[in-house]
Amino acid sequence: MRNNPIVVQKYGGACLETPAKIRAVASSLADLHRRGHRVVAIVSAMGKTTDELVKMAYQVSPHPNRRELDMLLTTGERISMSLLSMALSDFGVPAISFTGSQAGVMTDESHSSARILDVRPVRVREELDRGRIVVLAGFQGVNPVTKEITTLGRGGSDTTAVAMAAALRADCCEIIKEVDGVCSADPRIVVNSKPLRHLDFASLSEMCFWGAKVLHFRSVELAQSQNVRLVLKKWGGAEHSTQVMKEVCGMENGKVLAVNSMARIEHVEIDSADLNQGFEKFAQHLKQNGLSWPQLLASAFTAGKTRIMMTSDSESLDTLLRTLEGSKNLRKQRETLSSVSITCFGGVSSDLPFKAIQILQSHGIIVDKYVSSPHSVNLFVPIGGREAAVKALHSLV
Repeated sequence: MRNNPIVVQKYGGACLETPAKIRAVASSLADLHRRGHRVVAIVSAMGKTTDELVKMAYQVSPHPNRRELDMLLTTGERISMSLLSMALSDFGVPAISFTGSQAGVMTDESHSSARILDVRPVRVREELDRGRIVVLAGFQGVNPVTKEITTLGRGGSDTTAVAMAAALRADCCEIIKEVDGVCSADPRIVVNSKPLRHLDFASLSEMCFWGAKVLHFRSVELAQSQNVRLVLKKWGGAEHSTQVMKEVCGMENGKVLAVNSMARIEHVEIDSADLNQGFEKFAQHLKQNGLSWPQLLASAFTAGKTRIMMTSDSESLDTLLRTLEGSKNLRKQRETLSSVSITCFGGVSSDLPFKAIQILQSHGIIVDKYVSSPHSVNLFVPIGGREAAVKALHSLV
């Protein structure tokens, strides 16, 4: 087995939702193993387990300690990895499960949003060489200095899979979910969204940064930088997949690929002498309250106030806003917005923002502001108009 090709497969929570689904995944992995592959399976928590654990934590404490929250949330993936290993053994295939720390996933000290510093897969390689399937808990690692368990944030199992594939020099990294690869919009919002069979890394990264749920944007950046062959596949349908590559030949420059959205954008205002001092105060506030950094989208300084536009999961945003209630220098500014983003291939045509604003205006949706990049136009709209805006702008695809 030592010279056989390594395949890393990551299974999302929907694929592992029930014991029956776990057995089905085990059967597929066993078949891959029997065909001569060395197999590493990265698992998410079963179904909505992570959401349920977060809900439970906030029922016990309105301000859960971030370390203890990480300890709690890592149990979800540990359940999945143990059950899948049991099922594989039942199919007659030798298997062993590892937590992130056992697998050598080394992170910084941040709780709830740690970043991977290094992967040292010594035990993983040893077990692969012994002919075992290795099942790893995604979403988690350990800080080598403090020895504390950390989590990588929502979507962190994707990042675990790509990092492990890079460290093992795997033939490919397959992200397996119960959706048809990457689509031109969220199929739950746009029923006639189109599957995208080939995507370049830059476009996919942009889509994921601006709200596409199919993959975490950090994992896309990591795959690109580490030259990992990345495939997104629908569970049970090998023909339903998206191949991610450096370049997609033959695609029209400026072509609109997809429309994605973020449900919740918040604004924080900070009394400050300049932008630097504003960010210093914001960083200090996060540290004092044990909060992780949100995803920052834009910032500005005007008349003694720094304004930061940001997003994150709802629990993190709610917690951040609660801590602002007791602060003199920091406060929530203006109403909550949503974003709707148009991702383009190979650059944004000059009149696309104007076209998008016109389309939304014709549907009675007033655009508050927009931010553009080489691969996307990102418009901010009232929260109640998000889904209507996605449907309207999908006409450009």
